[in-house]
Amino acid sequence: MMSSYRELFEKSIMMGIDPVGSVIASIRSIYQLPIESHNEMKLELIKHNFQYHYTHNALYRKICEEKGMTLSDIQRIEDVAQIPAIGIGKFKDVNAQLLLTKPIHDVEHELRSTGTSGIPSISRRDEQTLTRSVLSMFSMFREMFRFFGGAAIYLAPSAEEMPEMGLVKLINMFSGLLDSSRFFISGHAFDPEAVLQQLNDWQHVHTRHIIGPPFLVERLSRYINEHQRHIQLDRQSQIITLGGWKSYTGREINRLEFYEQTAQTFGIQQGQVRDMFGLVETNFMAIECEHHAKHVPPWVHFSIRGLDKADQEVAQGEPGRLVVYDPTSLSYPGFILTDDLVYMDKNPCPCGRNGQVVNYMYRIKGAEIGCCAINLEKFMSDKEARITQCPIG
Repeated sequence: MMSSYRELFEKSIMMGIDPVGSVIASIRSIYQLPIESHNEMKLELIKHNFQYHYTHNALYRKICEEKGMTLSDIQRIEDVAQIPAIGIGKFKDVNAQLLLTKPIHDVEHELRSTGTSGIPSISRRDEQTLTRSVLSMFSMFREMFRFFGGAAIYLAPSAEEMPEMGLVKLINMFSGLLDSSRFFISGHAFDPEAVLQQLNDWQHVHTRHIIGPPFLVERLSRYINEHQRHIQLDRQSQIITLGGWKSYTGREINRLEFYEQTAQTFGIQQGQVRDMFGLVETNFMAIECEHHAKHVPPWVHFSIRGLDKADQEVAQGEPGRLVVYDPTSLSYPGFILTDDLVYMDKNPCPCGRNGQVVNYMYRIKGAEIGCCAINLEKFMSDKEARITQCPIG
């Protein structure tokens, strides 16, 4: 079977067809493949991508040579873990452009995420990488949410206000699948009453969705309960969160309590409240199904490493540090050692999709706490504090 996948990919390339894009476009059928076939396909994509960066990226090739790693060492999906990964902190380095495999003049877009240090993590994408990224997002959106229509409340600033923030860019991508949408953070201010008015205006007109970071969904839910307002969303409504569960103050939002409270507040089932996990430096989102299982896209591979031994994988189901192998990136090697502590589910998901299922826990001790959502919350909190402060005459 492996040779057939290799031959298929080689023929696709000879015909000018992008095999990665073809796999992304076939997501539904690939999720149904037996896990062995699934892994063989993924292995070929990652091997081909590794060879590309090894050949064209002098810095990455040097890293591989120092570790004695060559393409011939990758024969099984288990061997992928031997591929050298780049520490995510390198994307904050002043010399981050040295990570590029593509020349800097081929870069078409930059995405940024800023942590508590204020130093942005910058990920640069060339034309083909950006196209694959867009295909990846829309493919996962369609597969996991299934909507093509309706209207969304975006609990985020618009792209006009924060065009380079990864969270904003991603949320804005939902607009292509919807009939209408509105942003409800302006000048780092949030008016929950305006949200409720818009939800009422859209009632019986659109299926209504709410999309934003957990802290803002929580804030909206709290406002509704405190003011004893009644909201009943629709049978097909989705409340979609992204951006992390920790506040800039360090407070952790309890996920299970959040699902229960949010569903109760908006009159929907808990399976209609879904979370997404991704990184600005990668081109994918792992998205929850109705069973709250975060499905890794079938072309991406997750390897879970020991906290003290980052070159060794932990046993299936054990928590460890996440290493991502994303074969969609041509701009730079998408093989990234993250600061996230996760574990993988051992059992198949009841939704019927095969492949890896990840459970996010938290950032490892000592890592910088920071992401788009955390910084948005901090900006909003700082502004609210300035507004409520009394001037000293």
